Amino acid sequence: MGCRALLLLPFLSFGAAMMIQLGPKSFGSEYFPTNPTSDPAVANNYSVLYFQQKVDHFGFYNSRTFKQRYLIADKHWKANGGTILFYTGNEGDIVWFCNNTGFMWDVAKELKAMLVFAEHRYYGESLPFGEESFKGEILDTCTTDHARLVVVTVVCLCESGKEKQVLSRALASSAPIWQFDDLVPCGVFMKIVTEDFRKSSPQCSESIRRSWKAINRHSTTGSDLQWLTKTFHLCSPLNFEDITTLKEWLSETWVNLAMVDYPYEASFLQPLPAWPVTVVCQYLKNPNVSDTVLLQNIFQALNIYYNYSGQAQCLNISQTATSSLGATGWGYQSCTELVMPICSNGVDDMFESYIWDFDKFSNDCFNQWGVKPRLNWIITLYGGKNISSHSNIIFSNGDLDPWSGGGVTKDITDTLVAINIPNGAHHLDLRASTAFDPSTVLLSRSLEVKHMKKWIADFYKNAKP
Repeated sequence: MGCRALLLLPFLSFGAAMMIQLGPKSFGSEYFPTNPTSDPAVANNYSVLYFQQKVDHFGFYNSRTFKQRYLIADKHWKANGGTILFYTGNEGDIVWFCNNTGFMWDVAKELKAMLVFAEHRYYGESLPFGEESFKGEILDTCTTDHARLVVVTVVCLCESGKEKQVLSRALASSAPIWQFDDLVPCGVFMKIVTEDFRKSSPQCSESIRRSWKAINRHSTTGSDLQWLTKTFHLCSPLNFEDITTLKEWLSETWVNLAMVDYPYEASFLQPLPAWPVTVVCQYLKNPNVSDTVLLQNIFQALNIYYNYSGQAQCLNISQTATSSLGATGWGYQSCTELVMPICSNGVDDMFESYIWDFDKFSNDCFNQWGVKPRLNWIITLYGGKNISSHSNIIFSNGDLDPWSGGGVTKDITDTLVAINIPNGAHHLDLRASTAFDPSTVLLSRSLEVKHMKKWIADFYKNAKP
């Protein structure tokens, strides 16, 4: 008997014959726990293991290795003929992502499958710019982590060493495989963020749009900077050169809120309330106020994201999410292989105008990391939008997720299928089932499991005796 491998491709971040429409529908609890947890980030039982992995898979001069961590959970494993669910690592701590990917645990129980979580990471000393650049922080390997994004990733896991077979079956959740170069407009990402806030309240997105000029008008003198520092309760006094960083920090905060606009309390990036965008927008109901009142309201909104727990003494503009996310590693990846153009115009979105300039981006990457990005590498390697020759991939996207703009949202073939999730944020379908999930995500999960069962049935049907 050969091997079965179902590869799940999650994304801190890829015409149609039949479109799967999602909407209210009654269905049973076949695919879901009968007692859903109220907290979707739940630690599960798994074994933590390591093996020696090559640092460089493509060169011949670097023979160094590192200890690659992986997690195995086999509580429900059917040893003879069981299925393997393989989760490729993100840019951050694999344990943290594991505990935020509860859907796989539900599926493992249903399919009697083994779970494997692989962490593709190495220490900073393995990179050309040296360990001292990271002060001991662990980074993702850019050479392997993009496997979460591409359409074909192959894994071979075989029974008893009797037969070797290569299979590829993937659930690509919130995977922006077309967010590269000119495959989609660079402004689509920020438009989706803006639409999320506009859905909550048009006055909310307008307040944010007007805040940029308010900040500019209140950053011309030393007393202005002192006032901004005090108003935003910042940990360090602002200098004139910090204003750009301040506005980038604010922009990333609004983006993160859109990504994790979950229907329940969660701590994925920060501890947040249910539907955090709606909660934030309660403080941004009136854009027609003075600059000082507007910016005070902006702080109240920020305080929901950065201090919902009530434990923050001040706000740090150098950090927007938990360190477990691996933002430093993501920065290096985006400066090498994962070049994703993002721009804004301040008219169709609520952000300051920002023109995508690859040359400037490339120079900034070189100044920070000592590397130059490969603009078309991903498209050349994996085909861009020409993926119809591939098969057996589910592309799922929530319409609240900014990355959905670069995702596959229409069926390409009968085996390259799209599942769109109204009111779904970033990989909501991969998170654990809760009593607060919208019916749309419940239906999406049932469809995903339906496809997985078909993959397994087809394999047994076509397997050699």
